[in-house]
Amino acid sequence: MFREWPYLYDGDEEYERRYLATYAASPGAAMVLAIAPGEEVVGVSTCQPMTEAAEPVRTAFERRGLDPRRFCYFGESVLLPAWRGRGAGVRFFEMREAYARDTLGLDYAAFCAVQRDPDDPRRPKDYVPLDAFWRRRGYTFYPDLRCVFHWREIGQTEETPHELAFWIKPLAEGVPLP
Repeated sequence: MFREWPYLYDGDEEYERRYLATYAASPGAAMVLAIAPGEEVVGVSTCQPMTEAAEPVRTAFERRGLDPRRFCYFGESVLLPAWRGRGAGVRFFEMREAYARDTLGLDYAAFCAVQRDPDDPRRPKDYVPLDAFWRRRGYTFYPDLRCVFHWREIGQTEETPHELAFWIKPLAEGVPLP
């Protein structure tokens, strides 16, 4: 699914195995699975205390003067295309937010999304950004709060830097946006 716009990720099984091991090693991490009838996993969503997240995520918040100890970092949310539009994405957010608030006792949820030029010729003509979906979930876009991750894109031989910007939501009434 990350091969699709806007990520255009060209990963391999070994990279994914190493990446998922970081969640297994994170004591506060959680994964939410979407399971179809017949026990087939059709989607997954991840989260972990930001203090246990990758260095680029923590550093972006620290540079901004935000305390990573107050945030839950929402990593991936992927869902097979046939299962989209049925409420799983909403449940992914609801369940991770409840976990971050009720189990971890954190004040905020945050995630980042890759930033692409809207005129990039690789952008599908029918692409609909998820910004409106995220706003309906209560998230606020922070365009100047960014981090960089490296990955190999389709058609590339080397990893290249990609800039991602954050979205943040308070997890309890009365908690102001940072």
